[in-house]
Amino acid sequence: MAVRQPHYSKEEFARRGDEIYESQVRQQVEKGNNGKIVAIDIETGDFEVDKSEIAACDRLEARRPDAQIWIIRIGYRHVRRFGGRSRRTA
Repeated sequence: MAVRQPHYSKEEFARRGDEIYESQVRQQVEKGNNGKIVAIDIETGDFEVDKSEIAACDRLEARRPDAQIWIIRIGYRHVRRFGGRSRRTA
């Protein structure tokens, strides 16, 4: 299996991914999919939605073997969260 090399800097990768999500994908996926993952090919705009990051990326790669994939969690600012949560006290 060949290792895919990124075609863009990290900043350009993120800019393109966010731009495509906001301009082309968000309106199509937001309703009823809160918390799911969107895998977007930043070169073609093709995308897949799934509750699993791996499943969404695998399906997109099956259609676009050379995809440059950016992932977003619908309805959230970040795909993952690190660290613990403090407990709320009433």
